[in-house]
Amino acid sequence: MSTIVALSTPRGRGAIGVIRLSGPTALTITQSLTLDAKQFEPRKATLIHVRSGPGAEVLDEVIVTFFESPNSLTGEDVVEIACHGSPAVIRQIIDMTLDLGAQLAGPGEFTLRAVMNGKIDLAEAEAIRDLIDSQTHAAAKQAARQLNGELSSTLQPLKDRLLEVIVLMESALEFVEDDLPETSRTLVHDRLQSLARELEKLVASYSAGHLLHDGVKVAITGRPNVGKSSLFNRLVARDRAIVTDVPGTTRDTLTESVDIGGIPMVLTDTAGLRSTVDDVETLGIARAQQAMSDADLILLVLDGSVPIDSEDRDLIARTSGARRLLVVNKCDVVGFSNADLDGASDGIKISAKTGEGIEDLRAMMLAEFNAPGLESGGLLITNARHHDLLNRAHQEVLKAIELSREQRSEEMVLVPLHNSLRYLGEITGETTTEDILSKIFSTFCIGK
Repeated sequence: MSTIVALSTPRGRGAIGVIRLSGPTALTITQSLTLDAKQFEPRKATLIHVRSGPGAEVLDEVIVTFFESPNSLTGEDVVEIACHGSPAVIRQIIDMTLDLGAQLAGPGEFTLRAVMNGKIDLAEAEAIRDLIDSQTHAAAKQAARQLNGELSSTLQPLKDRLLEVIVLMESALEFVEDDLPETSRTLVHDRLQSLARELEKLVASYSAGHLLHDGVKVAITGRPNVGKSSLFNRLVARDRAIVTDVPGTTRDTLTESVDIGGIPMVLTDTAGLRSTVDDVETLGIARAQQAMSDADLILLVLDGSVPIDSEDRDLIARTSGARRLLVVNKCDVVGFSNADLDGASDGIKISAKTGEGIEDLRAMMLAEFNAPGLESGGLLITNARHHDLLNRAHQEVLKAIELSREQRSEEMVLVPLHNSLRYLGEITGETTTEDILSKIFSTFCIGK
């Protein structure tokens, strides 16, 4: 196995950069970086000077921490070099390790080695990626739970119970000439029913879990000068968009992520929708319409300080088939009234200028995606691959139940049960092929 190296901290200038090596020659390569006669004790930080060669000037003063195999994150010898965060210094130290025989790590290769060496399973490895990518505290909390093995420990009893049923039926095939007795069939049926219910519960949790993982796209749209950009700024809690009294100020889409109730929501401020001969504004309107098509939720902003007109009614009609909230802005303006807002009478009244009604709007946005389990605090399935495999495992168990109910032969019932066990094994990596592993770890960042 080769020794790999990569920068584990974000690229760019910073106070500290951490370079990680893993493999059989990680310690030897590190010792060659310095002429200091120092021994590296496992799990003890050591201050050394890095030099490019004998008699060369000191390149940097770094802290080296050595983790001896198998007590390391990859199960191999691992060295972490904490140097100053100059890109030039980092580049030179990595180049020196390459000259000494190391190879640049691929995406997620450190974590892949941890899986291959039995330090963590595949579900825990994917949780590392999800924890790095998490955008909200709630998403990070779910990823941390899975990193700590909660999903794996939840699945293990299910796999054990499924295996018990398989062994029971296999034994009947091997040692009994007749079919299973009625008592054994009842036992098998009851166990499979219980297993199906627990798998169904895990599958159903994805409706909430994927919101934490993938987030929600929200398009803020409406006619010019209704307060879309002011609402955008109020929701992101800073002056991100330019706001003026001149209609058509926003010519392009503007995007920011916010945390609303633990769900990452990607807000897009769009150009005002109206008829125009301005080429630039026309392009902005086209992008606004695209953002509306891509959105999971549309906030249609209306001006509550003026009577509704035909263009407002047209927008209300055009968005009626989408998931949408009508937002009646400018409730702080004297004479505000939505009495004439016809189809917008159910709109939520706000003032983007003063903040009135904004918390109610956030609550309504969250309620649109109030998936079961989101507020329960329990384990949620957040990974689409896990959801797909759990759903397949569940369907195979249901198929086995139906075959058993029809009193089909043990051979026929065993086929979907073996399939179900294989699908559950793919989640944690016991039955995952090399091609699938390569695809999964290609989504990881380099250095992790």
